[in-house]
Amino acid sequence: MATWDLFKELDNLRREIDEAFRGAGYNRPSGSSTFLSPATARRFPLVNFSEDEGHIYIEALVPGVDPKDVDLSVLRNTVTISGERKPFVEKEGQIVHRSELGSGKFSRTLELPVDVDSEKITAQCKDGIMQITLAKAEHAKPKKIEIKLS
Repeated sequence: MATWDLFKELDNLRREIDEAFRGAGYNRPSGSSTFLSPATARRFPLVNFSEDEGHIYIEALVPGVDPKDVDLSVLRNTVTISGERKPFVEKEGQIVHRSELGSGKFSRTLELPVDVDSEKITAQCKDGIMQITLAKAEHAKPKKIEIKLS
C-alpha cells in the first residue's frame, strides 16, 4: 500500500503552477521566489536601500543575530553583509511543536549605484535592525555648474 505525502504533493502543485505561468509566457526573474517556495530560498537579510545627495543608507533586518556574528565589507561599489544565525537549541525535557526560524550562515551582496568613501562608513545595530550609512565619494556627488551668460 502506497502512503500519501502531503509535502510531496504540495511540491508537485508548486511545479505545476510554475509550469502554467511559464506556458502563459510569464518568465519570472532569476533569483525570485516561486509559489510555495521554501523560506530558505528567500534572500537574507532583507534590506531597505535608499540614498540622498551625500549618502547611501542600508537597513538590514537581522533579528536574533548577535552583531558580533555579522561581518560588513565594502569593496569598490559593493557592500556584503554576512554572518551566522545560531540554531535553535532544544532543552532537555522540552517538546518542540514548531521550529520555523532559520539558522546557518548567510551572505547578501548589494551593488551600490555610486562609489563610496570607504573611510566614512558607519554601522550600528538596534532592535534587530542594522543601520549602515555610507558617504558617497566626492567624485560621485552631484556638482552644480554655474552657467555664464554672454
